[in-house]
Amino acid sequence: MTFKIFDIRIPAFILFTIIFFASPEAQTDKSTLKAQIAVGLNQPSVSGFVSGFEAKPVNFPTINLGLQYQFSSMLGAKFDLGYNRFSNKENTRDFKVNATRLNLQLVYDASQVFNQNRFGLFLHAGPGITMIKPLGNFPENKTSYFNIIGGAEFHYGLSDTMSVFLDASYIAGFAKDFDPITSGYGSFNGNLTTVSIGLSFSLSGCYFCEQR
Repeated sequence: MTFKIFDIRIPAFILFTIIFFASPEAQTDKSTLKAQIAVGLNQPSVSGFVSGFEAKPVNFPTINLGLQYQFSSMLGAKFDLGYNRFSNKENTRDFKVNATRLNLQLVYDASQVFNQNRFGLFLHAGPGITMIKPLGNFPENKTSYFNIIGGAEFHYGLSDTMSVFLDASYIAGFAKDFDPITSGYGSFNGNLTTVSIGLSFSLSGCYFCEQR
């Protein structure tokens, strides 16, 4: 399944729209709007490559940028962009791949399991699109396909408006097999596991004020 690569103006417009409409509410409701940035590692599934191509088991970087809006104290939504790069394992055919994703996710605040002010647990999941751009010798083998991401974030509050978090996510891809097989050289159509560390900033108030 192949789609045209998204114009960068589309996600930018969506982000602007969310900020514009959320801001008035954010001024009166604590922690309604949050921004996130995270950096980490990724592991592409072996089944996402055609025969003769194999990626390293651990790759850097993974970069995630997100904007999260809370509809209530426990339920919210997040629009995020993820960038992943992975490359060939030693003694295999040379290739590099940029895998970019856009996802709209539901977010559930399960922090009550900790019963402590500074610790938080957020579960997130939702659909999106993955865009694959091979580098090096196979730049023509671009492809795009639908995905569903699911994961968990473990937060620790650094201040009233900032927390550091560890995120573990699994991105399941829904793509057809490469046909002809040469269209898969240096490309990817599988699943991706990511682990990242990041910062979450409250843009609308204090994270923990209501818990004191």
